Amino acid sequence: MRAYERLLKYVKIYTTSDEDSNTVPSTARQFDLAKILVEELKFLGVENAEVDDKCYVYAHIPATPGCESKKSIGFIAHMDTAPDFTGENVNPIIEENYNGENVVLGTSGRTIKVSDFPHLAGLKGRTLIHTDGTTLLGADDKSGVAEIMTFVEEILKTDKPHGKICIGFTPDEEIGAGADHFDVAKFGADFAYTVDGGEENAVEYENFNAAGADVEFTGVSIHPGDAKDIMVNAALVAMEFNAMLPPTEVPSKTEGYQGFFHLTDMSGDVASAKLSYIIRDHDKDKFADKKKVMEHACNIINQKYGDGTCKLTIKDQYQNMLEKIEPHMFLIDYAFKALEDAGENPKAVAIRGGTDGARLSFMGLPCPNLGTGGYNFHGPLEHITAEGMDTVVKVLHGLVQRFAK
Repeated sequence: MRAYERLLKYVKIYTTSDEDSNTVPSTARQFDLAKILVEELKFLGVENAEVDDKCYVYAHIPATPGCESKKSIGFIAHMDTAPDFTGENVNPIIEENYNGENVVLGTSGRTIKVSDFPHLAGLKGRTLIHTDGTTLLGADDKSGVAEIMTFVEEILKTDKPHGKICIGFTPDEEIGAGADHFDVAKFGADFAYTVDGGEENAVEYENFNAAGADVEFTGVSIHPGDAKDIMVNAALVAMEFNAMLPPTEVPSKTEGYQGFFHLTDMSGDVASAKLSYIIRDHDKDKFADKKKVMEHACNIINQKYGDGTCKLTIKDQYQNMLEKIEPHMFLIDYAFKALEDAGENPKAVAIRGGTDGARLSFMGLPCPNLGTGGYNFHGPLEHITAEGMDTVVKVLHGLVQRFAK
């Protein structure tokens, strides 16, 4: 079975995580896919596959005779889909021999335009998989799951020597909790790769340093007719705070290694208001400076309107994995060579986000990220090609063979 055929099956399973939930996993529906994967792994011949009570799937393929002393390699993908856009009742559409032109998404009124996404022209002639425009596709990261599962099926049918191979599927990656309960010791790999990136020729080993910031404002509410020199409108103070942040350091005006402040949510009235942000930067010093900018803005508000008007809470989320990957750059060399063997021109891409691999790297499991062949994740314009997924499966084989040598 080709990887894209598995993807078509997996995307039908509703697994969206919930950032407002306090349960583990955040949604019980993620067990639906986890249980299917365990059953499928056992059917393929991986007898020790299991899902634990927190919805983490673990499986191991023993080393072939003579390779028991080789370093073990792991592959990891996540089962949940992003809560940014609905992942329920997904209706994937398959276009064989795609013409490289604009893609009309069913009757939704949405179109993937070549003018917006020039890479589409390079996908001409491939088998393109996209949504009907009413949901996301779920290729992030069910494509990674499908590619790993297809690799497992193929490796168990070959007699090629290999070391121990560890397989892991996680819940709740999309809400930043994918590594929270990952048992590195139980997983058992010396090194691993997450399969959770974009283009199939991309290798990612740098990601944002990340933090979340909540800014709460307390105003003074009084009848507007009696408000002179008394009222402090918390909603207006919140707007004043946001205006003190660099206007060009927002997602819509940054790219590459440029960091940003991203206002994700706002609420409030005269008496109280709240702004929620995420802070991102690849550079550790610039990341620290961004947090200081917010602290300075909060201090100015309190000096102007009185202590307690502004309360800032910053919580670090994850770090740039680069410092943990640099001592093991052979992992990147292996990935580049495996891509070249698969006929690709590999490229290093700095992730403008994070993956399970970033946190796992700081948990003692060096874990760069591989592309999946997908594009435009987290929304209805998401798409992927069957051929790109085939390439990723080849790359996984190439990595295993290099670890076996």
